[in-house]
Amino acid sequence: MTYNKPFNRRDFLRAGASCLGAAALGPSFSSFAGIDHGVLGAPHHLPKAKRVIYLFQSGAPSTQDLFDYKPLLREKHKQELPDWVRNGQRLTGMSSGQASFPLCGSKWDFKQYGENGAWFSELMPHMAGISDELCIINSMATDAINHDPAITLMQTGFMIPGRPSLGAWVSYGLGSTNNNLPPFIVMTSSPGGRPAGQPLYSRLWGSGFLPSVYQGVQFRAGADSVLYLNNPNGIDGAKRRRTLDRLLKLNEKEYERSRDPEILSRISQYEMSYRMQESIPDATNFSDEPDHVFDLYGQDARTPGTYAANCLMARRLAERDVRFIQLYHTGWDQHKDIPENLPVQTRDTDQATAGLIKDLKQRGLLDDTLVIWGGEFGRTSYCQGELTEKTYGRDHHPRCFTMFMAGGGTKSGLIYGKTDDYGYNIVDDSGQPIAADKHHYVPGTVHIYDLQATVLHLMGIDHQGLTYKYQGRRFRLTDVHGHVVKDLLA
Repeated sequence: MTYNKPFNRRDFLRAGASCLGAAALGPSFSSFAGIDHGVLGAPHHLPKAKRVIYLFQSGAPSTQDLFDYKPLLREKHKQELPDWVRNGQRLTGMSSGQASFPLCGSKWDFKQYGENGAWFSELMPHMAGISDELCIINSMATDAINHDPAITLMQTGFMIPGRPSLGAWVSYGLGSTNNNLPPFIVMTSSPGGRPAGQPLYSRLWGSGFLPSVYQGVQFRAGADSVLYLNNPNGIDGAKRRRTLDRLLKLNEKEYERSRDPEILSRISQYEMSYRMQESIPDATNFSDEPDHVFDLYGQDARTPGTYAANCLMARRLAERDVRFIQLYHTGWDQHKDIPENLPVQTRDTDQATAGLIKDLKQRGLLDDTLVIWGGEFGRTSYCQGELTEKTYGRDHHPRCFTMFMAGGGTKSGLIYGKTDDYGYNIVDDSGQPIAADKHHYVPGTVHIYDLQATVLHLMGIDHQGLTYKYQGRRFRLTDVHGHVVKDLLA
């Protein structure tokens, strides 16, 4: 049985450390730690991407106001959503009791951009400017209709907490490409001028039942990017090294006695933290960035903890070959006051997201860096609550929503999948409604499990071939579902 004790970063970082390669642990431990090259030893097939930057927009952006242009909603503004469009689909408890489901057209104008003719709202001018770099998926679908299970499904492949996150699975399978930084790094940002909205839990980037060495390491804004990393007063590097050497001998003896794999995780975390004492200040110091870089990302990039600063940090980590970089931006949960609140979100994210993709491309990093942008589900085409001349809101909608990818072996300039004129259902080329099925691949749709399988495929991993035995069963990220969407691949 695999132990899965909670990973207490305070306990081991107090001694000074987080994720060195197995070579530093000595030959007796290199066969157990599996840190440098992961449990696979090598990818299942030639990867298109070496690293992932996942820009998760927590709360679910309103697709109809950003990407999926629906002029019919304006034409039928305030008219009822036809029953045949909804066709008995479930609603959340927040709007199911409404006596009326009035359609609401977007407040903002849309235009087509690029050679692919992608539609973008006026709220996203910077993303519109790089539309030909994007692989846009308008036909995402999920099984979850509420935030916590939907985010958990998106990040871990299961709606109930306890499974490893996508980044943890990648780290477990492929290991690290930089022995001085963790293979999986996480940053969070809050929206400017608005409450954060839906809470984020560390289990979203946790290792679940995998050894805790594979969980994401959170970088924070401020002087101490990683808590408890610095030496306490009176302890210098030489003393810290002697302490770790003695602690290693004790842990080696304990591992020989108990064979607890968490001891290996603890050893590698101690050692990584020791190395991070030098690598982290270098990675997090923006003083070497010229003014034109801040102009590219936006002036918010000069303020630690903002989404723009985290995007710039993501590029710096990509340059240092960090395997999986996860950014969370909160505040997209807009059940009301979309005209007031959505522009705040796009001001936070539009320029910085486009700036990151441009920056990666001009540095030659985009070809082997997979960038992902999106939330946990979509938003309804009808108004939740009162629809007035000045404002409207949208409820949760799992049936269809938009995400996009860029680089990393995806097909640039692709617009994949489409929705009906009401923005309520995925449709095929003939306009007939189709539904994503987690059990079987349905062309034109992308279920969450299909997205996860495709991301792993781009990293060189067969999603069916990366498993972990826990409590008598072999688990994988996509559970017993998922298909690689080959139409998305370059």
